[in-house]
Amino acid sequence: MKPPRAPQVKALVFDVFGTVVDWRGSIIREGRLLGRRRKLKVDWAAFADAWRAGYRPAMARVRSGELPWTKIDDLHRMILDGLLPRFGVRGLTEDEIDHLNRAWHRLRPWPDARAGLAKLKRRHVIATLSNGNVALLVNMAKHAGLPWDCILSAEVVRHYKPDPETYLGAAGLLGVRPAELMMVAAHKDDLHAARACGLRTAYVTRPREYGPEGKVDITREPAFDVHARDFLDLARQLVR
Repeated sequence: MKPPRAPQVKALVFDVFGTVVDWRGSIIREGRLLGRRRKLKVDWAAFADAWRAGYRPAMARVRSGELPWTKIDDLHRMILDGLLPRFGVRGLTEDEIDHLNRAWHRLRPWPDARAGLAKLKRRHVIATLSNGNVALLVNMAKHAGLPWDCILSAEVVRHYKPDPETYLGAAGLLGVRPAELMMVAAHKDDLHAARACGLRTAYVTRPREYGPEGKVDITREPAFDVHARDFLDLARQLVR
């Protein structure tokens, strides 16, 4: 007897930071613009890496209950407030600090992102499933021209990935079964957590997420349903 066929994938949800947009290159660019304007001598690549390094520990404080529910914009600001003196950045106005913090709203997409998403959208519902808050993701979509059908965020269910409530909440909000929903990400831990909740999984490689010298494991994992070089390759595999 043949095993039952897997349900058809009806919707795709995407991790955003690193998978859809180049957070590191974008933050470095924003830092350099500020540095030229204010004559600051800062290693903006190290600054970007340090800012991102504070992301998981900050979310862990929320997930553990140490902090009440706190959206990513506010967590980014908490991390930034510690980074500025550490990197010798002083004398910025509140407006300048706020503008820098909102650099995460202005991240640039990877070169294949817009075209790949447009192709995927022909056959599937496409939505974010990011730890970024809704306002951040909406502003980013407008800035980067990302053609989402829907913005889904950890903020909606008040659970950060990899909490199961985030993945299962997305399925519920889109009106599909977990097996009809595919999580697309460049991060294997995100995909393993989604798979544990019954979602289908697509791994998209982003070898330059951490810059030309960064190390990213892009080896194929049989546990994932799809392995793609980029969004255009993903569309070739899913949209037939």
